[in-house]
Amino acid sequence: MMKVKPKDLKKLERLGVKAENINATRVVIETPEENIIVDSPIVTKANVMGQEAITVMGQIRVEKKSQPSTYKDEDVRFIMEQTGKSEAEAKEALAKAGGDIAKAILLLTEGQGP
Repeated sequence: MMKVKPKDLKKLERLGVKAENINATRVVIETPEENIIVDSPIVTKANVMGQEAITVMGQIRVEKKSQPSTYKDEDVRFIMEQTGKSEAEAKEALAKAGGDIAKAILLLTEGQGP
């Protein structure tokens, strides 16, 4: 894995940019639809005028995410128990929450008083 040369880092420091190499073995950027993966990346972290920036270079590959069509029965039951809602409502909330149980419960309980 190639890194930014120390000599180049010194040049950046003279310009007011503090930079350092990060010894990363893999970088994954997750989006709702896909994962963008950089294996054996060259990663540099820089601080420019108080703001941090990370630069990632390398070969990129993309993995599409498959959306689950069904959810675990125990997850649906748990949501139903916590909210008092029907199975259909629990499944719909789970779908809207992208499979996140806590978000699904919040969706079903928002606006409900004690």
